[in-house]
Amino acid sequence: MRDRGGLAARTLTPAEPAGAPPVLLVHGFGSDGATDWIDTGTAAALTGAGRTVVVPDLPGHGDSPAPRSAAEATAPALAAALLAVMDGAGAASFDIAGYSLGARLAWEVAATAPDRVERSVLGGLSPAEPFTAVDVDALHRAVADGTPCADPFTAAIAAMVTARGDRARGLALCVEGLRSTPFAGGPWNAKVLPVFVVGENDDLTRGIGDLAEGLGGAGLVTVPGAHHEVPGGARFRETLLDALAR
Repeated sequence: MRDRGGLAARTLTPAEPAGAPPVLLVHGFGSDGATDWIDTGTAAALTGAGRTVVVPDLPGHGDSPAPRSAAEATAPALAAALLAVMDGAGAASFDIAGYSLGARLAWEVAATAPDRVERSVLGGLSPAEPFTAVDVDALHRAVADGTPCADPFTAAIAAMVTARGDRARGLALCVEGLRSTPFAGGPWNAKVLPVFVVGENDDLTRGIGDLAEGLGGAGLVTVPGAHHEVPGGARFRETLLDALAR
């Protein structure tokens, strides 16, 4: 584990390099790089295919420090931190795959540095920003002293966040930062259109087909599972490897 661009990141190298660009793997909210990508076997499958893999932990997640303010956890700030990780890895260009929040940030990375992003896989992406429905003040109160949240969705986010113990305050700041910079779609300016992957029982991705179609023919693959089940599934892993293959 190395600190790159302020984020903790693992770099996994293949025994027999394929000569393709490295792959940046970005995990989801409340998770970490090991849980979404290493423990599921995806990182190993990529290195087995000859790819170098970079697996960071987002701020407030895994081994990375918590953000000091919501400004450090906006989508542009997180994209900049991920690009700094790839700078530290010496990667002028790279493929990227993200799941859930990781997919939203992969989109931001591609928007920020389209000349550096080659192929991409966006898994479990919600076409609408879920954090815009969070009562941030109530969330911070819940984290600070356990004050119940009247709004059911905010209460659900608060339960998820507070379950992380001393990580809770940093995660709440991530929610606030992301809420202030909601996902809005738009054109895809990177070199290759992304491949979207959604679970057949994932309500969070409802409407993603319209987003894919609006990009002019981006791939859309449905795999078994609900939102939290998809990253560990064999079909997701196979789809990702196929989409990033050279």
